[in-house]
Amino acid sequence: MRNVVVNSKFNNKPVFSFLKEEFPSLSKNTFYKALRKKDIRVNNIKISENVNVYEGDNVTVYILDELLFSNFDLKIVYDDENIAIVYKPKNIEVTGTNSLSYMMQEKYGNSIMPCHRLDRNTEGLVIFAKSNEALEIMLSKFENQEIVKYYKCRVVGFFEKKHDILQSYLFKDNKKAVVYISNIKKKGYRPIKTEYSVLEENKKENFSILEVILHTGRTHQIRAHLAYAHHPIIGDRKIW
Repeated sequence: MRNVVVNSKFNNKPVFSFLKEEFPSLSKNTFYKALRKKDIRVNNIKISENVNVYEGDNVTVYILDELLFSNFDLKIVYDDENIAIVYKPKNIEVTGTNSLSYMMQEKYGNSIMPCHRLDRNTEGLVIFAKSNEALEIMLSKFENQEIVKYYKCRVVGFFEKKHDILQSYLFKDNKKAVVYISNIKKKGYRPIKTEYSVLEENKKENFSILEVILHTGRTHQIRAHLAYAHHPIIGDRKIW
């Protein structure tokens, strides 16, 4: 049995959409089978159809863990007395229920903490600190750009410049869980800088592969900034 609370992102959305976000391995077949058996409850009320849920709703599922979670072995690429670096696959959060942090704590103990995050649909390396002292040092190194994160992404179309630093302003709307980009400074907007280099171009399929460096770290910065530049990341369903 698993119990989860609906966040604002899924307010007035189908319960399956919410549960799929929480449990990436949940299939529609398993979901509808659970509905037929009334093994899903919203606010402790059994449901038999894919109803909409609302922020703050309490959703309980009586489904085996192996049908909710993807089983995979942690791929530790570096490990010492202060930090561990682990590969994060797609479709898993860095923090939260059944997250990478949860699995790392199962292995190393509750004192281990992530030094940064990656989006659920982004794969890559995540650094974990094994103590508060190590965490403070790592955060300082990120802030002072002694550690630089490189991102690789596939985007629609081609850039006139093979290398550039995009500069704009970003506003985060917490209520709608979206961000907005502007080329002029507005109230509440914060400056963003996104550097890219074109690694590869595929004229036949109309895409480019970029290496991206963030000079500022705002929410959804890469996705939103590239989309604003008319080169959205392929597969990104978010409308910016």
